Amino acid sequence: MNFSEQIQTILNKAQSLKRISSEEALFLLKEADWTDIVRIADQVRHAKLPGNRVGYTVYRIINYTNICSILCDFCSFSRKADAAGAYTLSLEKIREKALEAKRLGADQIFLQGGVNEDLPIEYYTEILTMLSQNLGMSVRGFSPVELVHIANAHKLTLEELLKIFREAGLSSVPGAGAEILSDPIRKKLSPKKLSAKEWRDALAVCQKNGLPGSANIVIGSCELPEDIIAHLDLVRGLQDETGGLKSFVTWTFQPQTDLFPIRHVTPMEYLKVLGLCRLYLDNIRHLEVSVLGMGKAVGELGLHSGADDINSIVLEENVLTSHGLTSIPEAEKFIREAGFTPYRRDLNFTCDN
Repeated sequence: MNFSEQIQTILNKAQSLKRISSEEALFLLKEADWTDIVRIADQVRHAKLPGNRVGYTVYRIINYTNICSILCDFCSFSRKADAAGAYTLSLEKIREKALEAKRLGADQIFLQGGVNEDLPIEYYTEILTMLSQNLGMSVRGFSPVELVHIANAHKLTLEELLKIFREAGLSSVPGAGAEILSDPIRKKLSPKKLSAKEWRDALAVCQKNGLPGSANIVIGSCELPEDIIAHLDLVRGLQDETGGLKSFVTWTFQPQTDLFPIRHVTPMEYLKVLGLCRLYLDNIRHLEVSVLGMGKAVGELGLHSGADDINSIVLEENVLTSHGLTSIPEAEKFIREAGFTPYRRDLNFTCDN
């Protein structure tokens, strides 16, 4: 059997909604034309999600602190505690940002910050209580690495910390801090972060304790095809175990610092990986295309390459930003012009179709 026949055999298998192996996925990533992958991915997407609907959500990211002990080379956000520009937002400032978001139509907050072990546990619980109980907003927050370090700093197990946070109002946990879940790559990108297994195990604990979320991959560094498949395989195994991943999104590294070289990801490479995610992650219902990172042209193509969601309009510093999607009407217009029917969903897809 020649390469062309092998590719077609694997694509036929995926098209019939049968699980493909990591070896088969790697072969597709290395040898298949991107157009063949996205064509089948689009068919699989419609087979699993009939109705021609595309989702979007609206939330505000609140970066509550930029003080961080991890200091990844690719991150321009983090600061040492004594560095110029280091900050931790007050409860009142977070309240102001949340109220601004509500006025712009958001009812969800995404809390994200650096790893700051000096913050008392009450800082987090007061924020969660204020946002969820006083303002009536849904709160997603704290990456696995943040949660592990908060628990360790306060001599709590992760389960104990999650119970405290859930009671205060946390409703979901993002799969942030993943980048590439391959330890050889992680040692280059973020040696102080959790290992791939530690990240996976922490997110599994969250999901088994009633905190669903999402997962992602970030391409455009020094990763190889083998690293991408290792990442997807870990995520698929996690979902087999917990069922707590509501969606998956493919991101690309953005230039932030001179310490971290990134490579250009072409639209074809992005769409190929996006399509392969639809074929390989057969147990994750929703696939998001990063309009924010890739722009509207690639975003529209992504909706015909396996994705069924445009991620979100992100409210940040009182401005709706998503590469030209500056309002809910514009986002819905974008989805309609791509040939789909828009629907607004929340971070946990509770209005799932």
